[in-house]
Amino acid sequence: MNEGSLNKDQQDQLLFMMLIQQHQQIGMMGLGKLKNPATDAIERDLASAKYAIDTLSVLEKYTEGNLPKELKGFLDQTLTTLRLNYADEASQKDDSSSEAAPAESSEE
Repeated sequence: MNEGSLNKDQQDQLLFMMLIQQHQQIGMMGLGKLKNPATDAIERDLASAKYAIDTLSVLEKYTEGNLPKELKGFLDQTLTTLRLNYADEASQKDDSSSEAAPAESSEE
């Protein structure tokens, strides 16, 4: 199906889905789950991932009650996946932080 055969509403839904996918990719790159196509390397940047998640969260907030079921489901699933991956990556960062080491190794 090409864009020319879609009606205006279908085109808008496709564009909305592409917007979600773009932020999903930004988030997954920031989480170190996808290669950065510009550098062809895995680059972990949790701040970038958080920005993508926050952006999609605002999008979810401002479109509440206005999305077709399929788009709402896609947005919800994308946010859930990103949030779970972010929590996992952030906990790994916390586990390996230098702050945890002294507390575990201190003796009294």
